[in-house]
Amino acid sequence: MRGATDRQALRHQPPPTRIPFRMPTKDNLIPIRLDVEVEGRRLKDGFTWDSNEHDSEIVPFARRLVREQGLPGAFVSPVVQAMQSQISEFRAYETHEISMEERLYQLKLDLRVNNIVVKDQFLWDIGNVESDPEGFALQFCQDYKIADPEVAPAIAVAIREQLYELIKQSVAGRESRMTKKIRRERGLDLYGQGGINGTTALNLMRRPNNKYCVQRKKTEWEAWEPVVEVLNERELEALDARDQRNARYKREKDEREEMFPRRYR
Repeated sequence: MRGATDRQALRHQPPPTRIPFRMPTKDNLIPIRLDVEVEGRRLKDGFTWDSNEHDSEIVPFARRLVREQGLPGAFVSPVVQAMQSQISEFRAYETHEISMEERLYQLKLDLRVNNIVVKDQFLWDIGNVESDPEGFALQFCQDYKIADPEVAPAIAVAIREQLYELIKQSVAGRESRMTKKIRRERGLDLYGQGGINGTTALNLMRRPNNKYCVQRKKTEWEAWEPVVEVLNERELEALDARDQRNARYKREKDEREEMFPRRYR
C-alpha cells in the first residue's frame, strides 16, 4: 500500500514552475568566449556580459579590451562581431521557457590561467536560479589559497559556459518531446531510432531502483578531489609551445578547407 500511496502522491504533484529562458543563476550573465587572430597576433579571452546591457555598449567595450591588451585597432571589428553573435544567440533563446525543477548535472573544470592549472568536477542544480558561479569560484580560490585574481573569473566563466549549454539542450529536448507528442496525437509517430537517450545528468549515479544518490564510494573519492597545480617555467613553456602548435595546425586546416574546391565538398 505504501508504494501505491507514493505513486498517487507523485501523480498529484503540481508541475514544475516554468520561467522565461535565462541563465540558471542569480545574475543573468551571458558567458562570452573570444578567440580572434589578426595579422599573426591572437586574442583569447573569456568574460561575462549582462543580458540587460544595451548593444550600444559592445563597441566601446571592445575598444577598451583591445587597448588594454595592447593590440592593434584591427582587432576591434572581429571582437565586436564575435560578441554580437553570441549575445544574439542568447536572446534568440529568450522566447522559450526553462523549468525550475531540481536537476543535478555533473560539471567539470579543466583550465589553465597563467601558471595555475585547475581540475575539478562537481554537481550543480540547473533548476536553481539563485546559484552563484562567481561566489563558488571565489570560495574555491580561498579554499585552495589561489592568489592570482584572474583564476576566479575564469572558473566562473567555465561554469557558466557549461550551464548555458545544458539549458540550451533542455530547451531543445523539450521541443523534441513536444514534437513527438504532436506526432503521436496525429498518428504519425514512427518510433525512430532515438529511443531514450541518457544525458550527462546523473547517469553515473543511477541505481537499480531508478533512484539517484549523490554519495560516492571511497574508491571514487580521488576522482572527485580537486587538483590545483602551479607550473614551473619549464612546464609553462612546454604548454605554451603545445598551444601554439595546436593553434597553427587549426589555422592551416581552416586555410586548406577554404582553398579546397567547392565542387569537391
